[in-house]
Amino acid sequence: MNCLATIQLITFGFSEVLIMNIETERLELREYTLSDAPFIYKLMNSEGWLKNIGDRNIKTIEDAEAYMQKNYLSSYEKHGFGPYLVTLKLDGAPIGSAGLYKRDNLQHPDVGFAFLAEYGGKGYAFEASSAVMQFASENLKLQTIVGITLPQNLSSIKLLKKLGLSEVGIYTYEDGEELLLFSN
Repeated sequence: MNCLATIQLITFGFSEVLIMNIETERLELREYTLSDAPFIYKLMNSEGWLKNIGDRNIKTIEDAEAYMQKNYLSSYEKHGFGPYLVTLKLDGAPIGSAGLYKRDNLQHPDVGFAFLAEYGGKGYAFEASSAVMQFASENLKLQTIVGITLPQNLSSIKLLKKLGLSEVGIYTYEDGEELLLFSN
């Protein structure tokens, strides 16, 4: 699967910002902005997110903005990567999130993905995550990518394996929860 990654330099007054975009056959991925907070609110309160990722206590759009500022926008500045909004090329509809996360207690970045239920089973998670993996290797020069998931999240396990990752052990999350650890 091929993807096209572009990085644009945008000038705002006296400051310049690099904006990353990835295109696949059916999808566009881009860095989040605070204007995406209503989508994050919807995604993080979806049944699938709450069941497989956990409650991030996002009860208002303002909570979503604060979460994004702390965890998403700061990651772009600190690491040069983070989660990306996934939209349909056809109509621009936001359908999910896929990207890279750098956790303090993991040596390598991990690939993460979450999609609204109505977009499941269409190959979007694989298409977006494959593009993220390709971007990580070719543009960011990252050789090792890991993945973490709940032992009972069979669809994520299947996707991580399809992405070329193999189960290598257990990862203990900051709240003490044990997750399966995968690596390429």
